[in-house]
Amino acid sequence: MTGINADAVEALRGETLDWRFKAIPPNGHGATVAEYLERRPALADLGTPLLTLDAGALHHNLTVMADWAEQAGVLLAPHGKTTMAPALWKRQLDAGAWGITLANLPQLRVARAFGVRRLMLANAAVDEAGLAWIAGELDHDPDFTFVSWADSVRTVELMDRALRTARAQRVLDVCVELGGEHGRTGARTEDEALAVAEAVRRAPTLNLVGVAGYEGAFAHDATAGSLKTVDAYLHRLAALFARLDYDTGEPIVTAGGSSFFDQVVHVLKDTGGRVVLRSGAYVIHDDGFYRGISPLGRGAGVALASAMHGWARVVSRPEPRLALLDAGKRDLPFDEGMPVPQAVRGRDLPDGLRVTAMNDQHTFLEGEGVEVGDVLRLGLSHPCTALDKWSLLPVLDDADSPEPVVVDLVRTWF
Repeated sequence: MTGINADAVEALRGETLDWRFKAIPPNGHGATVAEYLERRPALADLGTPLLTLDAGALHHNLTVMADWAEQAGVLLAPHGKTTMAPALWKRQLDAGAWGITLANLPQLRVARAFGVRRLMLANAAVDEAGLAWIAGELDHDPDFTFVSWADSVRTVELMDRALRTARAQRVLDVCVELGGEHGRTGARTEDEALAVAEAVRRAPTLNLVGVAGYEGAFAHDATAGSLKTVDAYLHRLAALFARLDYDTGEPIVTAGGSSFFDQVVHVLKDTGGRVVLRSGAYVIHDDGFYRGISPLGRGAGVALASAMHGWARVVSRPEPRLALLDAGKRDLPFDEGMPVPQAVRGRDLPDGLRVTAMNDQHTFLEGEGVEVGDVLRLGLSHPCTALDKWSLLPVLDDADSPEPVVVDLVRTWF
C-alpha cells in the first residue's frame, strides 16, 4: 500500500499554466505542466525574481536521510509544512517515510486531498468543526491513520466532547506532549503530563499511543551548552514515556526537528518505543542556518546539499557601491539570515559582494562589479520560509551548470 494517491500527484502534470504562477513566463501560459516541460525550457528563459530547486540535490537529500533513518533503526514522518508539496511528500514516502507530519488543519486538508494515509498533527486539535472533519475522514477511510497531540486536560475534554458530538465511529490516537520552561507548547511538568495521559485513557473517543515533544524549542545553535540542554529535555521525554501505560502494544515516542535528530536517536532509541523523527527541512536543506546546525554537517553522516537557490536581477545602481536586486522579502527568505551572492550568470562573481538588507520587493547589494541587467544566484537560509512564497517551483537539472534546464515543476499549497 502506497502512502499517497499517486494518481492525484501525477494529475498535477495536467494543470494549465497561467498568470497564477509567478515563476512561469507568459510564453508558457496555456500549456500544461507536462507540455511545458517537454520544451525543456532553460533557466535563462525564466524571469526574475525566481526560486528554483535542484534535481540532484533533492535526490541526494532524500537518499541520505532515508538511509540514515534506516541505519539508525527509527521511523521518519517528515514535517510536510516545509514544502507543502504533495509531489515531494510522495518522494519522501516512496523513499520509506512512515508518514507525514503537519502543523494545522488546513495543511491536513491538503494532505487528505492527495490521499496521504498516515498523518501526524504536531499540535493539538481542539476546533470542533475540525475534529468533526477528522472523525469523518477516519470513519470513511479504514486505511487512514491519524495521530494528534494533547498537552492539557482541557484539551482532552474538548477533543472528547467534539468527537462525541460528531458521533465518531473510530477512536482518535493521541500522544501526550511534554514541553518545558521557555519552550513552545507541551505540558511543563511530568506530573501535568501524567494527568493528561490519564484523561486520554479515560476518554472513550481517544487512545493513548505515545509521547511527543520538540527539542528544537530549547536551542538554536550547536554549542556545547545548547546540546546539553537538548539532551536534558530528551531524557525527560524518555522518562515520561517509561511511566505511562498505553492503549497500544506499539507506542511511539516522537521528537526530532532538523537540528538535533542524532541526539534524539541517541537518547530515545532504548526506550522500547517506536522512535519517530519529524525532520522536515532535510529534503531542501539550505546554504545558511541548516547547513550550520544539521547533525549531518557536524559529523553524524553524509552531509546534505542545498536544493534551493534564489535568482535576482540588478535593476538599479544608484550609488557606486550599491545595487538593487528585483527580489525581496515576498520572494526569498530572510528570517534566518540574508541571501548570499554565489554567482553571476555568464561570468565570474566579483569579490566582496554582500546583501545588507531586504525590502518587500528589493534586495540591497553592497559592492562593486555588477551592472544593471546582471542576474545573480543567491544562497538562501531556511526552507520553511522560502517555499511558502511560491505556488510553483521550477526544478533545474543542475543549478551549477552554465545553462541549467527546467526538468520539473513542483506545486505547493500554503
